[in-house]
Amino acid sequence: MAVIVLMGISGVGKTTVGRVLAEQLGWEFMEGDDLHPPANVAKLRAGIPLNDDDRTPWYDALCRAVDELHARGGRAVLAVSALRAAHRAMLTEGRPWLCFVHLVGDRALVAERLRSRRDHFMPAGLLDSQLAALQPPADAVEVGITDPPEAIAAEIRRRLGL
Repeated sequence: MAVIVLMGISGVGKTTVGRVLAEQLGWEFMEGDDLHPPANVAKLRAGIPLNDDDRTPWYDALCRAVDELHARGGRAVLAVSALRAAHRAMLTEGRPWLCFVHLVGDRALVAERLRSRRDHFMPAGLLDSQLAALQPPADAVEVGITDPPEAIAAEIRRRLGL
């Protein structure tokens, strides 16, 4: 496996856990949000949920980034929502070296995390749209988010045999 995709709704800790997991593994960390086109960021900052037309160029950029990583022999943890099955299919197409870990948590906990975040373009008001868009994966390792990030990362490593 070359890429672990930490997926889930906004506020579950993809970035925080991803950074810890990447450090524990000695792998790169890739923040999927960094590849959003500026128009997507502007929509989200305005409290407007993204639609599939908005997400397609973002997922194209994500695919290019993981392909470039793999071509140079790298390994990474990628933090990205990957809420819809179609988007996960885009990421996995021709990439058997990629696996998904779905971070899951109670709505109240996630809402509190979103309310307390600073300097992020995803407002707490879009939580319901994230939950509505989520098509839970059948083929991902599911890990809860109530433990500290170090323990969550250790659990992911255990579950993936790393």
